[in-house]
Amino acid sequence: MTPETLPRLMSVDMATTDPLLGTVLDDRYRLDATIARGGMATVYTAFDTRLDRTVAVKVMHPGLAADDAFVERFRREAKAVARLSHPSVVAIYDQGEDAGRVYLVMEHVSGQTLRELLRDRGRLNAAQALDVTAGVLDALAAAHAAGLVHRDVKPENVIVTPNGAVKVADFGLARAVETSTYSVVADGTLLGTVAYLAPEQVMTGSADPRADLYALGVVLFEMVTASVPFTGETPLAVAYRHVNEDVPAPSTVAADTPAGIDELVLAATRRDADARYPDAQSMLSAVRRVRASLGNTETSVIRLDEAPTLITKLPPSMPVPPKPAPNAAVPPPRHGPRPWVVFAAIAGVILLVAGVTGWYLGTGRYTSAPPLLRLDRATAATALRDAGLKLRVGEGMYSDTVPKNEIADQDPGPGARLRRGAVVTIRLSLGVRMVKVPNVLGKTVDEAVKLLEKAGLERGALANRYSDTVDKGRVISASETAGASVKHGSKVSLVVSDGPAPVSMPDVRGKTIADGSQQLKALGLLTKVVLVFSDTVPEFGIIAQDKPPGASLARGTWVTLTASKGPELVTVPEVRGEDIDDATKRLQGLGLKVTVQHVRNGRGDIVLDQDPRPGTKVRRGTTVTLVAF
Repeated sequence: MTPETLPRLMSVDMATTDPLLGTVLDDRYRLDATIARGGMATVYTAFDTRLDRTVAVKVMHPGLAADDAFVERFRREAKAVARLSHPSVVAIYDQGEDAGRVYLVMEHVSGQTLRELLRDRGRLNAAQALDVTAGVLDALAAAHAAGLVHRDVKPENVIVTPNGAVKVADFGLARAVETSTYSVVADGTLLGTVAYLAPEQVMTGSADPRADLYALGVVLFEMVTASVPFTGETPLAVAYRHVNEDVPAPSTVAADTPAGIDELVLAATRRDADARYPDAQSMLSAVRRVRASLGNTETSVIRLDEAPTLITKLPPSMPVPPKPAPNAAVPPPRHGPRPWVVFAAIAGVILLVAGVTGWYLGTGRYTSAPPLLRLDRATAATALRDAGLKLRVGEGMYSDTVPKNEIADQDPGPGARLRRGAVVTIRLSLGVRMVKVPNVLGKTVDEAVKLLEKAGLERGALANRYSDTVDKGRVISASETAGASVKHGSKVSLVVSDGPAPVSMPDVRGKTIADGSQQLKALGLLTKVVLVFSDTVPEFGIIAQDKPPGASLARGTWVTLTASKGPELVTVPEVRGEDIDDATKRLQGLGLKVTVQHVRNGRGDIVLDQDPRPGTKVRRGTTVTLVAF
């Protein structure tokens, strides 16, 4: 990601042309040069044709791009990281997919990765290592506060700018590929950057902010010793050393390591996560205390643009006149310059001209981009003019941290080495992006979430409440009023209907159908009545209910009531003139009782009369008197 290291990276084996060079992704990002290739992606310097600026584009390898689960997680993580705005974090500008190529567009940072720096310089001194560690912790503290865990802190993801500032890259990318990066595959090979993995990442795949601190502790060990604490024949062997062994103190490898750095490394790399620093801010405070204890005994600023000092010496053939001894006779002055003086003067002029020319061609025609962030436009213009550079104002950008009309971004960044007269583009802050809250009342939860996300908001807490007017599962109210202007990314809490509140079933037995039904209706219950004969309950009195008293019922529930339609009646048939035995059987078959009265001197086998009269309605069990003749 650094132009200074591009020639060396390209000299490794980039004689074979990358087929993507010259490609324009999404009709916007032109891939100009290959910066580096890794296990997950290839990084390019690219030109944003829409905003006229240089960016870095990371294109994922086709194997990952073909994984739908990865692509979805990649998009989600990129969106989360893009909301993180911090000077020590490499900004995410955009992400997308073009012809099956999944890519990420990032801030282009001038400088070297910490890996390149260690490869070029060996180990860093204590002050430099602590300053780099503090810069990384500053970025991690901001990320952790925003709920983001890096998961892949290593020298390749730490960039040191030409003026010594520190930036951290690739937030969220490790999470997007964690299923393939930190898993044990069938043949037992552990994939990923195992030299910096915390024990819990190896054993369970889980990672919280303390895993980032463990990895940074290993990076600090490497900065002061030029080696990692654990090595092995296979990645799996290295990973399990993290699980089973304590990281040693750096002083056991580099004896000149201060005791304070030993304590920092040991505290950050405890195998038990609970025994480490609880958060990045706590470790940052500890780093600053150790740094302060070192004083200014060592050079701490890492400058990538320092050039060797040119020391001009007299030619070896030019003798230096000895100083005259005390009291020695001084020769009389000559009337013309001595030849060696003339020669020396000419040689001096030649060296001066050569030096000035070399200075101009080497460094004199170059200058460094001044830091402009948080300045207003007028102040930035003055600073650039003093540095021999020109100002261009680009498109404004929203920022959660930079006040409106102050500079939120500059390209090239602070400390970049530029020809005098070059253009530096600034982007002024538009302030915090405010969005309007959509109307989510009456929507389902899924519908409400989609509306919130479309507006640039997030769903907050969910609560449930009974409602007689809003259908179950739909939104009753929201924590923000529809149409209100709020900060983008704000969380909107929702209250969702559980439908009408349940009611307690009353006891309506013994009441009339009218009274019982009215009582149930007032509770929101529906009634169905079944009528049966009853010799004990008056007509229309409620005999039974199918829901027990005290039962909790949802409004709208049907309740079946069993009510009396009075005793069962039968109609007395006409039996006069019938045989007495036949008439008796017929009446008894209807549930009636029979008594027989005989007329004196009669035969007694024909019904002469009956009481009650034919057609009379009587209860079952009523006695019918028959007069037999």
